[in-house]
Amino acid sequence: MKKQSNLSRLLEIAGSHKYLTYASWVLSAISALIALAPFYYIWKMIKEVLEVAPDFGQAQNLTGNGWMAVLFAVLAVLVYISGLMCSHLGAFRIATNLRIQTMEHIVKLPLGFAESFGSGKLRKIVNESSAATETYLAHQLPDRANAIATPCGLLVLLFVFDWRLGLLSLVPVVLGFLIMMTMTGKQMQEKMKEYQNALDDMSNEAVEY
Repeated sequence: MKKQSNLSRLLEIAGSHKYLTYASWVLSAISALIALAPFYYIWKMIKEVLEVAPDFGQAQNLTGNGWMAVLFAVLAVLVYISGLMCSHLGAFRIATNLRIQTMEHIVKLPLGFAESFGSGKLRKIVNESSAATETYLAHQLPDRANAIATPCGLLVLLFVFDWRLGLLSLVPVVLGFLIMMTMTGKQMQEKMKEYQNALDDMSNEAVEY
């Protein structure tokens, strides 16, 4: 039997609200692509100015291109806000359902479980751990979709403008991914596990005290 990923389990808890999370990814990626459109119109403005220099009076399309750049910038912000609204609604529903399911499970456990496990750890799991899913689902996942769409759109624009510049720009992108892989490897995963365990112990001792 294939093991479920943590994300798929969270989306399963969301029920019908998981489509809000999916919509937030799509809207975030779309906003990232729309946000690149102003750069295209700025490029058109610069190109037109350079072509007519020094007779700048012949540049007839500067105002139109400028307003188009502003329009797409505002549109990108509105789409991104819509995506964040969807992601937050979905994340809040998941956190709520997670707390409900956790408490329903805890009340069915023997009375001695809370004493042996630690009331502080239970409180942290119910409150803080479920709240941590909100940050992950409401911000990190939409931002990840945005981070994937932005370089893809930039590469397309670079190849449209100048394919040689596009190839050259791939070098820092590859280097950036390699550096990120070293920072988020297995060693970092172990460190984060130790950090979370330490927080559990501190919370447990504080509540017991």
